[in-house]
Amino acid sequence: MQDLLKFYELDEQGWSWSEADCRNVWSTLNLIRAFEEKSVDVYKQGLMGGSLHPYIGQEAVAVGVCMHLQKTDYMTMTYRGRGHALAKGADPYKLFAEMMGREDGYCKGKGGPMHIASKEDGILGANGIVGAGIPIAVGGALTAKRRKNGQVAVTFFGDGATNQGAFHEALNLAAILALPVLFVCENNLYSEMTPIKDSVLNEHLAERGVAYRIPSIVVDGNDVRAVSEAAKWAVDRGRAGQGPTLMEAKTYRQLGHMFGDAETYRTKEEVEAWKQKDPLLLFRKTCIERGLLDEAALDELKQGVYSQIEEAYERAKQSAEPRMEEIFTDVY
Repeated sequence: MQDLLKFYELDEQGWSWSEADCRNVWSTLNLIRAFEEKSVDVYKQGLMGGSLHPYIGQEAVAVGVCMHLQKTDYMTMTYRGRGHALAKGADPYKLFAEMMGREDGYCKGKGGPMHIASKEDGILGANGIVGAGIPIAVGGALTAKRRKNGQVAVTFFGDGATNQGAFHEALNLAAILALPVLFVCENNLYSEMTPIKDSVLNEHLAERGVAYRIPSIVVDGNDVRAVSEAAKWAVDRGRAGQGPTLMEAKTYRQLGHMFGDAETYRTKEEVEAWKQKDPLLLFRKTCIERGLLDEAALDELKQGVYSQIEEAYERAKQSAEPRMEEIFTDVY
């Protein structure tokens, strides 16, 4: 059984991204970071309802996985899922509009920050219930298998979700039916305010996939290159009809569980130590050291992305609010 558990290490000698690859990855990393920073600012102004759970610090997981997905592939994510949506190609304007309750939003303003869905992008939905997106993705994978068109499904969830019954039921069904689904556990060390080590005896949460005879990978979730290579292996397995994979990406959220979190459960020293392993800083350093992108090119790309996000926000702020009749539509 231990042969099913792998600790993925990037092959530095064999790693070979082009300048164009690095530009795309760097731009997407910054797209998510800029969007989340702006979202926090907008939330502070009271222009956004509901709860906001920032994704800052975990960008490499979304980018590394989604760069191997096609538009038709299915995806579910958590209430921290705007980064996943952006990595899969969602429009920042429509995301901002949704979060501010405007009619041009993906769900006509009814979902807010925690419930993003986009049929045209294969996004089956973010979910405010911990672990609830996991079985939905398995349903998507079953559809993909029946269609026999090479589609895969991916589901993102946090470490705390591995304690939910739905997680275990979904893994078991996916294993039995050999479904093309990638389970991505973003282990940011905390289940809300509870350290995951205080509620789980497993040193690696990927061990839980082994119990269902599912190949399981542990990867550095702050290294976008390592996540990308591990995800490619898993997605290729799914497309080839070889069944599900569980990936545990060890990462860290730099802000609180949600906006307003007092963060009394972790030390400033811990947060600062993890900020030194910021996924954007690590990738920037790699690009420079390997001569793929210099400081000026990196800064220019970053500035362009931040301008794009600012423009998307300003447009969304001017978009119309839903009409009163909309309260009766899309209700089941």
